[in-house]
Amino acid sequence: MNELQTTVRFRIHDGKLDEFRSLAAQCMDIVRTKDTGTLQYDWFLSADGKECVLRERYQDSAAVLEHAMNLGDLTGKIVGVSDPELEFFGAPSADLLAALAMLQPRVYSAFQSI
Repeated sequence: MNELQTTVRFRIHDGKLDEFRSLAAQCMDIVRTKDTGTLQYDWFLSADGKECVLRERYQDSAAVLEHAMNLGDLTGKIVGVSDPELEFFGAPSADLLAALAMLQPRVYSAFQSI
């Protein structure tokens, strides 16, 4: 199974919700127009607007790398208005883990599935 799932949990900085929403909309636009291996890209905002969860699925590690390249400096801008925590579900490649090392992703390997 090469497919990867990710969850990114964002704690949005005080007073930055509008900027966060704008950046998230830009990310969504890029995914729709440029990504070729993104299978799911869904943003969920808490009722109080202080947290957001991004659920993603990709064909493989190469698709995640493509996505990261397509986002470019938007990733840094989002990190500037929130505190993200990245989780991978599956087996990300060494290249992918190296490229995203600054986000200190947690990796969960499958041990049961249907």
